[in-house]
Amino acid sequence: MSSESDGARLRGLDPGYTQILINGERVPGAGLDRSFFVDRIPAELIERVEVVRSASANRSGDAMAGALNIVLRDGYSVDGGYLRVGALHFDDKRVKGTVGGVYSGEFGPGRFIVGANVQGRRNPKQKTSWRYSEPGGTLDDIELQSDLRDGTDYSVNGSYDLRTETGALKLDGFFVRTSRYEDEDSIEYAGGRIGPADLLTYNDNNVDIRTDNWSLGARFDQDMAGGRTRFKIGYAELSDRQDEVEEEYEYLRDTRPFPEDDRFTGDLTFTRLKDKEITGELSHRRDLGGAELAFGVQYARKDRDTAITTDRNRITIPNAPAPRPTLPGDYGPFLPEAGGLNHIREERIDPFLMVTGDAGAFVWEAGVRWENTDTTIEDETAAAGARDVKNDYSFLLPSAHLRWTLSAADRINLSVARTVRRPNFNFISPALLEAELGDNDFFGNPDLKPETAWGLDLGYERRMGRRGVAGVNVFYRDVKDLIEVAGTGEEGSEGPGTFVLSPRNTGDGKVWGIEFDLSTPLTFAGLENTGVFFNYSWLDSDITDEFGGRRFNDQAKFVLNAGFIHDLPEWGAAFGATYRKQGKAFGRIIGEEVTTTYGADLELFVEKRLSDRFVIRLTGSNLLDGKKREAFDKFNTIEDQIDRDYDEFEREAEEAGPVFQLVARMTF
Repeated sequence: MSSESDGARLRGLDPGYTQILINGERVPGAGLDRSFFVDRIPAELIERVEVVRSASANRSGDAMAGALNIVLRDGYSVDGGYLRVGALHFDDKRVKGTVGGVYSGEFGPGRFIVGANVQGRRNPKQKTSWRYSEPGGTLDDIELQSDLRDGTDYSVNGSYDLRTETGALKLDGFFVRTSRYEDEDSIEYAGGRIGPADLLTYNDNNVDIRTDNWSLGARFDQDMAGGRTRFKIGYAELSDRQDEVEEEYEYLRDTRPFPEDDRFTGDLTFTRLKDKEITGELSHRRDLGGAELAFGVQYARKDRDTAITTDRNRITIPNAPAPRPTLPGDYGPFLPEAGGLNHIREERIDPFLMVTGDAGAFVWEAGVRWENTDTTIEDETAAAGARDVKNDYSFLLPSAHLRWTLSAADRINLSVARTVRRPNFNFISPALLEAELGDNDFFGNPDLKPETAWGLDLGYERRMGRRGVAGVNVFYRDVKDLIEVAGTGEEGSEGPGTFVLSPRNTGDGKVWGIEFDLSTPLTFAGLENTGVFFNYSWLDSDITDEFGGRRFNDQAKFVLNAGFIHDLPEWGAAFGATYRKQGKAFGRIIGEEVTTTYGADLELFVEKRLSDRFVIRLTGSNLLDGKKREAFDKFNTIEDQIDRDYDEFEREAEEAGPVFQLVARMTF
């Protein structure tokens, strides 16, 4: 709804630690950390979302924090169809539309389903930044910024299912397109005063984005060879196109105010990314008498091509022009950015073996997976001799799960698994990026090994009546070969006091926490038409970097979701509320430290059933107008950061305002 996505963060860790699956299959993401933004899939196309806390041998092991499996509707989950039409009202008084529908029925001997959705998105934000020489120091300047993200998501999915007595065929596919325009305008005022004489800079940053994801898959299961054999093949592709122009007008380059001796700087950058992934599986499972054996091999080949070209205009003029749109012919020729013209190929062959069994009160699973990865990196902007680099690695990933049913209402779940996280794409490209981290240069390391982790999950779950459930889960991850950015000892391009930094495998890290879950109707209190839910996660971690101990970057201290839904059968209506809050987060890299606090979010809805087939719902979100506040500690060099010799200290506040959505839904 906001048109500004964040990747899923299970256990508060970066999105790259969470595996995103659609119908059990990985999908390419545009992020450098391989993450995919799950909110691009509309709710109308989703049957359910499965949260998988621990890894199993028959799934890819790159799920250190866990996995989210988005299961799309198939022909057996819907009979008939429905249509949804609505509108969203944003804080800047603009309205965007939404329309979607799903239809399912029989076709020949099987069943099909098709769905489509068009979703308007908009997020008008206002930001204010105060920049000081150091904490408690002189206020150097103030920045006022408007930040608008405006776009539309288009999605289509379909599947065909054919089931026989001895086999099953499933064909499926989906397509998601995001068209988005980002417009950031900011004005800086010097000396902490806001007025024409204090105008420091005007910055106009616009990005035109189009991202396409699509996938096709086929799966065939057949009874054969004394068991059941599966053949599976899939193809997924991501295409990301971004045209970005950033133009800045500097009005106080010297002691003389505008219009004397000012400067115009403009950058026009074209980013083109294409990520193709081919997957396949051949597996077999069979009964062993009291247990089931499953074994097979999975194949994946990823080809990721990146092309980033740019041109800069920098003009010193006696009278800075008023801000104007970029005109054809202002820029060119366009040359590749450092690290911006490369091809990365990953090829994986992953055999697995898994045994499951059921022994009275115990249901268990044990397995092992061997992941083999060959990586080739070709970077045309790297130095001669480093443009074509190969790397390969293999990992044995055991896993075991136990479910112990204590009674009809109580059970215990225990899981142990080893997982892996592959490096970010920008970390393995062997190109030198000048002044990338503060005044320090950044040099990729294609020899990086993935991070690995042993993980433990222990949970207790209790059924409450027919529909209620409460549980508590404790988790722990012991991470090895942690990837951190560190100094190489070489001097940076900005001269003495700066360094060349590079990612490397260094040290270990630990992540742990407790998760509480409750979902139940209040029948025991005489409120059978009222249901409540509560989720609370207390999160912690420990890691050591160049400057000492800290948590994993940007991990919130806690995450809370609570709410209720109350049904009014006699009125054919319902209403409810959801409250969300997360704790403070801290992140540290070389050159910058960020402390983030988040305001609470309140969402309310009211729904009215006008007939058995027609429902309208009004939803209001961000009703508390929660603000995001960040404090940035900025340094020029590693020594400055250790000595707390500030380059700048910045405080930023951001708010977006409430959003209201009115939707009508009709089934047929």
